[in-house]
Amino acid sequence: MGCWIFSESLSVLLLLVWLGLNLYLFIDTFHWYEEDDAYLYTRVMLGSTLAWARASATCLNFNCMLILLPVSRNLISFIRGTSICYRGALRRQLDKNLTFHKIVAYGIAVNAIIHIVAHLVNIERYHISQSKEAGGLRNKLSGIGKTPNESYLNPIRNYEATPVGPINLILTTIAGVTGVIITVAFILIMTSSTEIIRRSFYEVFWYTHHLFMVFFIGLVIHGMGQLIRGQTPQSLLLHNVTYCKDHYSEWEKATQCPLPLFSGSEPVAWKWVLGPVVVYICEKIVRFWRFQQEVVITKVVTHSSGVLELHMKKCGFKMEPGQYIFLQCPSVSQLEWHPFTLTSAPEEEFFSVHIRVVGDWTGALFKACGAEEKVFKEPWKLPRLAVDGPFGAATTDVFHYRVSVCIAAGIGVTPFASILKSIWFKCCNPNTELTLEKVYFYWTCRDASAFEWFADLLFLLETQMAEKGKTHFLSYHIFLTGWDENQAIHIALHDDEKMDVITGLRQKTFYGRPNWDTEFRQIAENHPSNSIGVFFCGPKALSKILQKRCNLYSSADPRGVQFHYNKESF
Repeated sequence: MGCWIFSESLSVLLLLVWLGLNLYLFIDTFHWYEEDDAYLYTRVMLGSTLAWARASATCLNFNCMLILLPVSRNLISFIRGTSICYRGALRRQLDKNLTFHKIVAYGIAVNAIIHIVAHLVNIERYHISQSKEAGGLRNKLSGIGKTPNESYLNPIRNYEATPVGPINLILTTIAGVTGVIITVAFILIMTSSTEIIRRSFYEVFWYTHHLFMVFFIGLVIHGMGQLIRGQTPQSLLLHNVTYCKDHYSEWEKATQCPLPLFSGSEPVAWKWVLGPVVVYICEKIVRFWRFQQEVVITKVVTHSSGVLELHMKKCGFKMEPGQYIFLQCPSVSQLEWHPFTLTSAPEEEFFSVHIRVVGDWTGALFKACGAEEKVFKEPWKLPRLAVDGPFGAATTDVFHYRVSVCIAAGIGVTPFASILKSIWFKCCNPNTELTLEKVYFYWTCRDASAFEWFADLLFLLETQMAEKGKTHFLSYHIFLTGWDENQAIHIALHDDEKMDVITGLRQKTFYGRPNWDTEFRQIAENHPSNSIGVFFCGPKALSKILQKRCNLYSSADPRGVQFHYNKESF
């Protein structure tokens, strides 16, 4: 537990700060609307649900201000590159930007529910206050402003014989209509963001998520309806609520109690979201500028496992190992951008991605590049591509540790292609000062044939490391977690051969899942006084296991071995 607190202390602190700010804003706004004289008559009609509605609205504005910042990729990349965030815990927080984005979204959902329920109760109480059964001061207040252009408190006003109902108020006012629109938009955004939708129907997630523009426009307009009204400052000077609330029957007669005047508060949502929206617009401008830049496809490779390898060049493109880009193919879709990890090293003259065909978009790109044809297309016949990025990721910090542990599961191996290539180039360059002294690489894969391209890369690196006499630098362990009967027989027949029958590497493949307790214990014994970076890309279930092992095998003594967990997410 102590190790977990030590490694996640900054994350916990930031979460507590966020919760504390939400709590402060809620309590402060709640107290204001419960105590302020300007809203005394409003409270007579609505009770405490007035404060609940306004306090949740303030928290909604606060969280809507934050929601765009974690997904502003260029802003995150800029902060990552600053000296204050060069390494350490603060840099790791930037890698959790999507986690914070989701937490803020949950905060919006909770406050939206409170806000909606409170206002539904308010509308019903406004409606009840119109009836004679309400009696007393509530009925008196509802009677103010029954003719057009007069000051009023109750937004449900009867100018005609037919009374206005709560549903009519929702569907005929600015606040009501925009409230319905932004609620529907938010529900669609949240439901389409579930993991099952993102994994199986990425296009649905992609397009539905862009309803956030409707959400923000509706949010800014929503307050213009001024559904909640309070007494004007000038009216408070002439109409003393402390005295006059008990003498409402004499309002028209007594000079010290003239009819109170009311007005709605000025909309403030735009003040909260203006900054983040400007940042987002700048993000879009940068993306459009990058969209206009020419990307040249220099090589197309089709691997037998249904993986498309693209080599590209772009003027001014600079990358770091482990970064990722967003790729668009206008001939496939004019709007969709998809993230792909770079599999090339910065030292190479091109940048590359490996794209596995797993959906409609990747299948269409595979076909557009002529990968299904026996004869490859001429370069001028290849589709136009647009590239946004590169963007930083957790794996870029591999070189900041003396010892790094890289763990990949399935397709999560792609970030480490760039890392391992860059390690090779740096090892071969005598002018490069390399902090990294040892790399442990683990790869668990259900079907090795799906990633034959990576096995080829490992074979090349293994050969080159052996030639340079640096076989000790990289220790890699491949675990095959799925195989059929024919494969098992083939493996058994060739078990005595020097090269592994599955990968062709000198290092034999392990069958089954790794025992992470054994692996972490051995690494801790090998490096008893080191800060070890652990980098993972793969499913959440395994991520939780690895994070627990990092905490378990980190020493309580700061001078002992410390495992720093980093997971890839985008």
